[in-house]
Amino acid sequence: MGKKLIIANWKMNLTVNEASLYVHKLDKLAGKLKHTEVVLAPTMLALQPLNMQVQHHHFNLAAQNFYWRDRGAYTGEVSAAQLRGVVRYGIVGHSERRHIFAERSKDIRSKVQAAVRNNIVPVLCIGETAQERADKETSDVIRDQLVGGLANITSVEVGQIVIAYEPVWSIGTGKFASPRDVERAVKYIRLQVEHLFGKVASEKVRVLYGGSVNPDNAVTYLRIPGVDGLLIGESSLDVYAFANVIKKCETTFSTSAKKGK
Repeated sequence: MGKKLIIANWKMNLTVNEASLYVHKLDKLAGKLKHTEVVLAPTMLALQPLNMQVQHHHFNLAAQNFYWRDRGAYTGEVSAAQLRGVVRYGIVGHSERRHIFAERSKDIRSKVQAAVRNNIVPVLCIGETAQERADKETSDVIRDQLVGGLANITSVEVGQIVIAYEPVWSIGTGKFASPRDVERAVKYIRLQVEHLFGKVASEKVRVLYGGSVNPDNAVTYLRIPGVDGLLIGESSLDVYAFANVIKKCETTFSTSAKKGK
């Protein structure tokens, strides 16, 4: 059994100093990790100083966003090439990028490709809105966003990509997706990856769940077949709540490992 991947997306929160203090506290609270890979996605300003700090701890870093060209006259942008060596992961296609900043499929697939060519693992976020869910379009949305985001990626490369299923209607709303709904979506994601890239790729790709995840429901989602981890937003801003999620993950899957599950 591979490690569970837990990503904290801090969005536009925490100053550089606050982020540093958070990492210091989290290292003490989380303890030694055997079954969990913890990834922190701070603001762009905090990435470089935290890169120096986390080298002495147990965490990896992720960029919340980046531009798809490696260099050029793009004022205010940061490229995947510039983030190479600073982050291990890069979040791509988050619903807030799609719906607030109007990122299109071609932008998202270009970012996925940029991450791959710069040895950054893309975390491709997909998920339906409340209206799309009401119209029973969840499967169509998943398929379209997967096809759009993974275009021009090879079957070897896709095995290194992380896909995060985040139903938009559940992100930061306190509305919880049922385990059955999540399991159905994750199965469909792997089925689509298999159709596009083959069975081996569908088994290798890691699939996360995100959407109002907190310490009370984290283990429930982690136990869903096919779920390899969590992408956590609001709850990750509280270091004690986030550490609680990590410790529950460690305890749960340490027990499973001992039982040979």
